[in-house]
Formats: sequence, C-alpha cells, structure tokens
Amino acid sequence: MSETQTTAAETTAEPQASERNAGRSTTPLSSRFVEHVQQGWADREEVLPEPRAAAAEAAARRAALSAKHAGARIVVPAGPRKQRSNDTDYPYRAAPDFAILTGWGADAEPDSVLVLEPTADGHDATLYFRQPAGRDTTEFFANAEIGEFWIGARPSLAHVAADLGLATKDLADVEAVLADASVPVLVTSEGDPAIVDRLGDHANASADGDDVVGRDLAELRLVKSAWEIAEVQRAVDATKAGFDDVIRDLDAARAHARGERVVEGTFHRRARIDGNAVGYDTIAASGAHACILHWTRNDGVVRDGDLILLDAGVEVDSLYTADITRTLPISGTFSPIQRKVYEAVLEAADAAFAVARPGIVFKEIHAAAMEVIARRTAEWGLLPMSAEESLEPENQLHRRWMVHGTSHHLGLDVHDCAQARRDFYHDGIVEEGMVFTIEPGLYFQPDDLTVPEELRGIGVRIEDDVVVTADGVRNLSGGIPRTVDEVEAWMASLRA
Repeated sequence: MSETQTTAAETTAEPQASERNAGRSTTPLSSRFVEHVQQGWADREEVLPEPRAAAAEAAARRAALSAKHAGARIVVPAGPRKQRSNDTDYPYRAAPDFAILTGWGADAEPDSVLVLEPTADGHDATLYFRQPAGRDTTEFFANAEIGEFWIGARPSLAHVAADLGLATKDLADVEAVLADASVPVLVTSEGDPAIVDRLGDHANASADGDDVVGRDLAELRLVKSAWEIAEVQRAVDATKAGFDDVIRDLDAARAHARGERVVEGTFHRRARIDGNAVGYDTIAASGAHACILHWTRNDGVVRDGDLILLDAGVEVDSLYTADITRTLPISGTFSPIQRKVYEAVLEAADAAFAVARPGIVFKEIHAAAMEVIARRTAEWGLLPMSAEESLEPENQLHRRWMVHGTSHHLGLDVHDCAQARRDFYHDGIVEEGMVFTIEPGLYFQPDDLTVPEELRGIGVRIEDDVVVTADGVRNLSGGIPRTVDEVEAWMASLRA
C-alpha cells in the first residue's frame, strides 16, 4: 500500500490528515506544491440521480418510527470506520439501523448521522455527512482517510439528497444538534458509542430503558416489504452461483494442503463479483471440522470420502444477505452412513417447512425439527430414553448432537432483528412477509464415545432461506439442490 499520512516543515496550507503515523508521512505540502496541485483541473458537471428504490422503503420506516416517538429527537449514527491495524481499516459497513432508515447501503459515508427532529405532526429527517472539500483545500490530496486522491470522489450534499430523498447538511452542523438538550433524545447504540457517551444522561431517558429505538427498529424489521424480499432473493441467487463455483473448484481444493481456504476464496470471489461482500465469515468445514458449528479458520484439507459443510451467503450492495448451508460429498457421492445422517437432517428440515405458516408461534418451527432429531437418534440407539422422554424440557438429550436453534430472522443482518423482545421473536407470532432460515443439523464429534464409530466426525447441516406467504412459506433458496439425489446430480453436472 502507498504511504498515507502527511506532515510538512514548510507549508502555508493546513493539512487535514489523521494523527495515525503522521511521523512517517511523505506527502509534499510545500506552498509551491500546494499552489501547483490546486490548479489545472477541469470543471465537473454534477448530474443528480433519481431516487434509488431504497429511498421509499427508508421513508416508510422513518414514518413508522416517528409515530412511536412523538416529541423526541431521534439520533441514528452510521458509525465510524473500524481500525484493522495501524493505518488500515476494515471495509466499512454502516449500522443496519442507519441503513434501513436512510436507504444508504454499501456506499454509505462513515461517521454520518441521521437526525429525526420532532415537529408538531411528526419528524423532519436530516442526514448529516462529511461533504467533499474543494480543490482549494489540502484534503483532496493529503487526507488519506477521506481525500479524493486516496479513496476516489465522494458525493455532494445535493447528490445524496436527490439519491436518498433526504435533506442533507454537512457533518459539522450536527454538533449544535447534539449539544441541544431542549427536547428528549433517543439514540441507537449500535452505530457510534462515542455519540451515545457524548449525549450523556439526557439520552434514552425513558421508561422503556436503553436503546428503545434499536428495539423498535428490530421489531419493525421482522416483516419485510416486497422490495426487501427481492433483495434477499438477489443475495440468494448470487449465493447459488457461488456454490456452483465451489463445486467446480473442488478438484483444486482437494489438491491443496489448505483446501478449505480454496473453497472460501472461490466463494468470496463470487460475493465480490455479484454483491458487496460475504454476509458473514464463510464456514468451509471439511471432514470433522463440520462438527464445529462456527468453523471459520478454514485451514483444513479437503479429502475424497469426507463431507464438506459450506455455510455461506452473499451480501448485495443494499446490505441484505443470504444465509445458505449445503453439505456436499467431496467425491460426489454420499456413503451409506453419510446418506443416513443427511436424510435425517433433511427430514427435520422438511418437518419445519411443513409447520411454518402465519399464525403459529415462531419457536414451533424449531420444535417440529427437534421431534425428528429426537426420533431418529432414539431409533439409532443413541438415547438412553425414548424420543418422547428426551423431548421433555427437563431432558433434551437429543440436543447433544444439535445444540443450535433451527431458525433465525434474516435481512440486513445475517441474524436479523436481534434486539426485538422475546415476545416478538422466539415467542412471537409468525406473519406473512417474515424472512428467516430453516437449518437443522446433526453433528457427531470425532471423540464422542456415545455414538458408533462410523458416525464420529460426520457433521451435516441443511439451511434454506424462506419467506412466509399467506398459507405457508416459499423457499427462496429452492433452486439450490437439497435431496441426496439432487445434490449428487448437481455435483456431477458441474464437474463433468
């Protein structure tokens, strides 16, 4: 990477650079250089965009939130960049609460703040962000964090106002707003802890407790709009393409000492081509690694005769993500024991599909899958009691081989709506338009002496993304093969 920060012994310009590593910078800032670099640039004609599709979605969410908090100022920070090491940062991703209220996705500006100012009949929304400095300043060439020479052109206030259908102001103007304690203030906690701390005791001073806005937004996000569902479908379709790529590259993975990294890299390439990034760290778990639920080290070998559990999702530019798992036989064909375990998991998934519909309690989906897991593990002689006894809340012995839940909501976060109250989430009623996963599994650790040796080291999960319809669910990932025969035919077709 290029050297980034700036200092100068002889300059009449005022550098606008970060303090990080200022002592090793080499960017010239002499008065003659500054005079030279600020001249000779062609004029740019700014063409304002039509509002993006997400703008109308964000306006509707703002209106719904406004109705819940009349008279209060609502502050929603996008959040700052997060330092990775020294003067490098992690790829920026705005806080989901900010994204859903502005419509700004992968192109959001760090440190931005949305403010909903109370009015007599609701709220006025203003988006504060750091507008680009002109070429009569040093910022555009000397500031490695936000300067145009370093990161490219940034949007103007007018451009963002047209793009998002929001009033915009420069970030510096938000200081007076944050200092004003004349009205009650509610602030989301997920974006920028520094702003939460700065607002102090007069923020979130309500009977509902801390971050009532984050809670309300999580609950508003439980039911997705048609546009949001389409975005998740886009993410699922890109994920399907990534799974296809992985199958085509399995020979390369088998040939490498860290074949799981080959799988991870292949999928990541697709995520960057067709979307913004991966929605979460890819799990490329081959052999016994499939028994480690969040295996993301991905440094193992990929061997014929083993299964590989691939849990991965593409995040599209709107920041909506897929979350799909398929367990594949590396050789292309399941062994009899692998087939046995796989089909038990598929049966559990199908049982969850069968009960999922509007009007049930969300946790009933998990219960349906667990009935199958308990029954099968009992039939295989793994339980010291009947399936019915194991399903009693005080027992749950079958959960030794599936300790995670069967479903979680999905959207802007891979585990979406996490701040929703239990009465709205796990104990909540399923509604049309909800989007969630169905993902049972069975995991037999390689050192588990309670199971036959032939089962040890086998881990299987099958995960799909569904949307609730008027009378059931539609499988958004139904185009990705699920049954044993379909998976084997899929792999054969791509490796021919």
